[in-house]
Amino acid sequence: MFKVLLIEDDASLFTEIKDRLSQWSYEIFGVEDFSCVFQEYTEINPDLVIIDIQLPKYDGFHWCRMIRSHSSVPIIFLSSRDHPSDIVMSMQFGADDYIQKPFHFDVLVAKIQAILRRVYNYSTEKSDLKTWCGATVDLDRNTISNPAGTVELTKNEMYILKLLIEQKNKIVTREYLISQLWDDKRFISDNTLTVNVNRLRKKLEDLELGSFIQTKTGQGYMALEEGFL
Repeated sequence: MFKVLLIEDDASLFTEIKDRLSQWSYEIFGVEDFSCVFQEYTEINPDLVIIDIQLPKYDGFHWCRMIRSHSSVPIIFLSSRDHPSDIVMSMQFGADDYIQKPFHFDVLVAKIQAILRRVYNYSTEKSDLKTWCGATVDLDRNTISNPAGTVELTKNEMYILKLLIEQKNKIVTREYLISQLWDDKRFISDNTLTVNVNRLRKKLEDLELGSFIQTKTGQGYMALEEGFL
């Protein structure tokens, strides 16, 4: 049974979501003290976090940033705020998805299932280690290492990198990446993919590998092999 931490201060909405998700055999936890969200997160150690933006004490961005600095657990924002900057900020702080209220419950369940399936099933291949440009890509630990150091990626960033290096030196279309990441591109902003790729490339720059992920304008992205720059 997957553990889901639902960080929502609207008691009636929390109860409704908890009751509905419990029918899908998810174990739902809430927050008792909104000034100690991170402490409660560490005690629960959930498999997935669902968080609102507007919360008492500190907003959801604050807690997302704090959780992401310590963990690559998947995070979904669930908010009534619909400004594009809120969606972009959530992705920049490391969220995996953003769902606007009011929402259709089937959409929420589909997104939860897609993320959990991707995060906890895709790395069950024969080998969780891949080599790319002299770096070791650890799919299990969501890290990439080379002599310059080690960086930790979010689940989305790692999955994007995995898809790109599986077809290295070939253009991988944006449409393909979106379909693989979120199952149904109708439920995701195209800009979300751009934010995730840019964030991935920035992290790879710490290992001097940022230039090996190239943007092919109007087409998609390409992961180059060492020596192809």
